[in-house]
Amino acid sequence: MSEFSLLDYAPIGVMFLVAIGFAASQILVTQLIGPRKRTATKLMPYESGKDPVGSARDRFSIKFYTVAVIFLLFDIEVLFMIPFAVAFKYLLAQEKISPIAFGTIAFLEILVFIGTLIVGYIYVWKKGTFDWGVQARAEARTEAKQMAKENKQQRIKEIQRAA
Repeated sequence: MSEFSLLDYAPIGVMFLVAIGFAASQILVTQLIGPRKRTATKLMPYESGKDPVGSARDRFSIKFYTVAVIFLLFDIEVLFMIPFAVAFKYLLAQEKISPIAFGTIAFLEILVFIGTLIVGYIYVWKKGTFDWGVQARAEARTEAKQMAKENKQQRIKEIQRAA
């Protein structure tokens, strides 16, 4: 059994020091040479593509969540297909050596996988998940009406206090 030597872990320590140094240098550089114009719009919180108007307890459209899930599904598709593409060449070579058609079977499996994804894509497309225009306009109108109503009530309260 070999003896423990702290020097064997030096490359890992150097890697951590370089990573910490890089992060610190990037933060320092952005603080030193970054723009400093602080406007009300820039200081306003931003989340989910909607202006932060109203309460934090307001309901969001389900479309935000469905688009996020669809993004994850297609992201996982890419993560699955890259290793397949790398292994496919090896499977074709095995097909020449072995009597089993590894490459053909794998090719048919990936076609079924892609076909399933295409059917899912067409389904969400037909359901209108990607139609942001109509729903966004309807949500904006509803939000504007609500804000106008709140502003009107606020003005009435201010008038009543003044009187």
